[in-house]
Amino acid sequence: MTPSTESWFIVKQASHTCKILSSAELEAIEQTDETTDADAAPTRWGPFETQNQAIAKRVGLIRAGKCQPS
Repeated sequence: MTPSTESWFIVKQASHTCKILSSAELEAIEQTDETTDADAAPTRWGPFETQNQAIAKRVGLIRAGKCQPS
């Protein structure tokens, strides 16, 4: 079995909640989103090697007031 090379990202949504997405999910969203304006692009953090690292970062972002809990 080969080790997973998937990366994880945190994406801030319009509702100010932050969602954890895999690199494949993020790529799919970016392909369907035709927005080219940099100001309209969602804020994101990452990549993180594991989903657990992304979860820990999201908790920190919520505590810092950068994201709302879902």
